[in-house]
Amino acid sequence: MNDKSAMVVAYGTEDRVATITLDRPEQGNAMNLRLCTELFDAFERADLDDDVAAVVLTGRGKNFCVGADLSDGFHHAGREPTQQHREFVARFGTIAGVPRDAGGVITLRIAAMLKPVIVAVNGAAVGGGASMLLPADIRVVSASTRVGFVFSRRGMLAESASSWFLPRIVGISQASEWVLTGRIIESEEIVRGGLAHQVVPDSELLSTAYALAREIVDNNSAVAAGLSRQLLWSGLSASSPWDAHAVESQGVFDLPTRKDVVEGVQAFLEKRTPQFPLRTPADYPEYGPRWPGHGPQ
Repeated sequence: MNDKSAMVVAYGTEDRVATITLDRPEQGNAMNLRLCTELFDAFERADLDDDVAAVVLTGRGKNFCVGADLSDGFHHAGREPTQQHREFVARFGTIAGVPRDAGGVITLRIAAMLKPVIVAVNGAAVGGGASMLLPADIRVVSASTRVGFVFSRRGMLAESASSWFLPRIVGISQASEWVLTGRIIESEEIVRGGLAHQVVPDSELLSTAYALAREIVDNNSAVAAGLSRQLLWSGLSASSPWDAHAVESQGVFDLPTRKDVVEGVQAFLEKRTPQFPLRTPADYPEYGPRWPGHGPQ
């Protein structure tokens, strides 16, 4: 899976924004093990780059991602694993005694980001493609966007950790309706259900996503944004607000000693755009959450 001639995820950066593009347009950007591995590597690359402050994820062509590439089949009990399956398991390991769900490997890596993630959902996002939207911080949809959590219509359970993410984003009643019917959801319902905040024309999808990324990058401390992102997500499964209070108290005590708070206050007083010097992950503090961490093996 290291053959660079067959890359199916494109990566680029400009002005501190990384763009990650699913790049199997003839297959509707369907997920296979190569795409999942390259997507994991792309998010890893963006997260480790101090010069990246936000990430935009999208798909090339008519569709964002139509789900699993069914032509590849599944590695399941009783089936001899392919070489790609063996390599995938060797790298990402097992959980509860079985190979990790490839879609879950991706969603959990996105969830762990220290950089804000914006997804521009072009066309269809179905199955694992729909689940991939969930750990993003902001989802931008257009008139042609269609989302479907179609797992049970294929005889599969909800996967890619969608059963954890979706109810926490849209509520259990809405999540149950979408998952248990498995129907395709049009853009207006996506907004009404709370998965996105607005519908934009198809021609403005990427420009809207980049405008949001620029607003984040140009006006906010990368360290503060990373801490806040991790606090927001980790708080969804915290046992008490005291968990948040403990981290926030450390930040309120520590961050005023750092250059970004000095610059933020000075820029406010001088009525100018701040030029925050600190970077993530280099300056991410030790007390900052690293959510979701490592699960059971």
